[in-house]
Amino acid sequence: MTDLNRWQAEKAWEWYRRMPWLCGFNYIPGTAINTTEMWQADTFDPETINRELNWAAQAGFNTCRVFVQYLVWDDNPDGMLQRMDQFLQIAGRHGISTMFTLFDDCAFAGKQPYLGKQDGPVPSVHNSGWTPSPGHDRAVDQTAWPRLEAYVHSVISRFAHDDRVIAWDLFNEPGNSDMGNKSLALLVDSFRWARAAEPDQPLTVGVWRQDTPEFNTIMLENSDVISFHYYGKLETLTTMVEGLKAHGYPLICTEWMARTLGSRWETDLPYLKQERMGCYSWGLVSGRTQTCFPWGTPQGAPEPPVWFHDLFYPDGRVYRAEEIEVIKVMTGVDNAVHQGDEQSASIMYKM
Repeated sequence: MTDLNRWQAEKAWEWYRRMPWLCGFNYIPGTAINTTEMWQADTFDPETINRELNWAAQAGFNTCRVFVQYLVWDDNPDGMLQRMDQFLQIAGRHGISTMFTLFDDCAFAGKQPYLGKQDGPVPSVHNSGWTPSPGHDRAVDQTAWPRLEAYVHSVISRFAHDDRVIAWDLFNEPGNSDMGNKSLALLVDSFRWARAAEPDQPLTVGVWRQDTPEFNTIMLENSDVISFHYYGKLETLTTMVEGLKAHGYPLICTEWMARTLGSRWETDLPYLKQERMGCYSWGLVSGRTQTCFPWGTPQGAPEPPVWFHDLFYPDGRVYRAEEIEVIKVMTGVDNAVHQGDEQSASIMYKM
């Protein structure tokens, strides 16, 4: 399936060249365990969001990727859209643009999404409360799809011409959590529904595995900008990037940075900037998602000596000051940094 309304490469590059170098992070407030808790009216937390996005802006970030929960929209569409607008107001005040992600197959909690009070974190377990959107049952039940189409149209139409929204990531890691090809049809229709809303912003879905050719073909042939996920060492990242460049479209890495798998701020970020490739690290604040713990950490384990993701403690203390300095140098936020320091940092990845 190739979308005939996909942006031509020239249009994609024209859009991309208007953008600053996108240096961002995947965001959920430290007070939320999942997207339901982030967006529900009773637990939406603008005070924490404002405080944490201020830390992000001071560190040098200019964009964030944020997951939306279908079930919260389905329960109260107007309320959900109002809270999304409030989020954009907060982020915009800090000079941070937003990429919204509408669907997601990841189900770390082993549960489907549910409304109301969310279960608390399982001690030390990575993302122990994370649930998918719209939920695996709805993703394969085509009788539910008219409502899913309404969700996509409602959300994208509301912000289709909003400069605060930089792009639409339609589906995070389709096929994850044992869904396999069962999500393929919804992936196809998510592109179709989003196109019908006629947004000014580009559409994308990120390549996240190399052994899912059916998914990857749809993503690569229909995304206006090509996005991908990568957690690992720089050497393999550069190889992956060279392969994706062959498609002739701008590249954005919408998930990266897992320290114990070999990711490094001091090497990867200078490479990404040299390539002028947009990038979104995973995590900002080590909160209720507990993503400072690696995948597979057993319940009750002590805080790891090396964090998997994240940059800040819940009280705003920095995990590693030297990493924040790299971000500041690469984004030019620290005006006290000499140009020679930035040039030195920009070649670190070759060392």
